[in-house]
Amino acid sequence: MSTLALALVLAAACCHATWNFLVKRINGGPELVWLFSAIAALLYLPVAIAVVVIQKPVLGWYEIAFCLVSALLHMAYFLLLQQGYRKGDLSLVYPTARATGPFLATAFAVVLLGEQLTAPVLAGGLAVITGVFFLTGGLNRRASHVSSSLLFGLMAGVLISTYTVWDAYTLRALLVPPLVLEYASMLARTALLAPYAVTRRAAMAGHWRDHRLAVLGIAVFNPLAYLLVLVALVFTPVVYVAPAREVSVLITVLMGTLILGEGELRKRMVWASLILAGMVLLATG
Repeated sequence: MSTLALALVLAAACCHATWNFLVKRINGGPELVWLFSAIAALLYLPVAIAVVVIQKPVLGWYEIAFCLVSALLHMAYFLLLQQGYRKGDLSLVYPTARATGPFLATAFAVVLLGEQLTAPVLAGGLAVITGVFFLTGGLNRRASHVSSSLLFGLMAGVLISTYTVWDAYTLRALLVPPLVLEYASMLARTALLAPYAVTRRAAMAGHWRDHRLAVLGIAVFNPLAYLLVLVALVFTPVVYVAPAREVSVLITVLMGTLILGEGELRKRMVWASLILAGMVLLATG
């Protein structure tokens, strides 16, 4: 992986951990997804217009269809993640999702995109699975709570792997600019969730009144985190990018245990570190 790609991915990891932490603190539902998506669409509109005017991308029905499917996958991921955070621990749901996602994305990239699989990649995948297993299954005091966190994390991971490979193809084969792809996702979420948001006006007003800075933070960092990844995917294989961005796991586990008081810091950090080691192997293999 090039230095530029690594820098982009690490910056994305910091942004990703931050917006997930803010989402967990607000503890909202689909109305929160609509709120930060609508605000993000307004904030990033000038940049999106500039990209379209300068780059003049070809956006026929085929490209638009791929952007729409990407938007639907991302929206399903956001809604599932919201529900997971409301029922489980940030420091369990997030690591499970972020570890499952790159492992499956690596497998899909090899099978569907023809990318190369090496011995370090296999070793890294095994380390990731082992870390996730003990991170979630080793905490027995609240078995049902852990099971719920694990289930939501695994389902989110499947969506992560799917949209990562889908978006990589959209960027490379269809030449859709990263910002256009991400902006299409913002607009689609805003439009599709609007009917629900109308019925939850009071909840949205409460989020804005009580968590205004956090909502703005999510609106900025959520698109930025994935935009940085998309730029890296333009010139870097999925088998490197998908795992490397998961350094955010350690950041999020620290946030969940130290700030949100979710406990088991020592155990969670040990297994989160193993996950990170596996990701390093995947990124350098």
